[in-house]
Amino acid sequence: MDALLRLLMGPWTTYILWTLRQHGPLRFGAIKRKVRGISSRMLTERLRTLEEAQVVFREYRPSIPPEVTYGLTQRGLELREVLDALDTLARRWNAENGDKETPISDSALSVIN
Repeated sequence: MDALLRLLMGPWTTYILWTLRQHGPLRFGAIKRKVRGISSRMLTERLRTLEEAQVVFREYRPSIPPEVTYGLTQRGLELREVLDALDTLARRWNAENGDKETPISDSALSVIN
């Protein structure tokens, strides 16, 4: 369990996974637009880490410009229930606090908004 939690705790990781969960496979630029505030370097690093962990797949299509699409693998899809449960909990906490500042960080809240 420790290895999985360490993977998920990486910067931007849950936001990237949530984005792919919500929208399905996306090209790099689309992920970057949806994950507001992430740098290209950080997104590349996180996607590589998730690909190495076999949570995200990378599909390369040689074209001009090259097309690279990322999506959830079977392992990534197994995180659906966890991501959905976190979404439900975050929304409830947000509602209980009257949409005011919550114990959840702004970057985590942006995942659910």
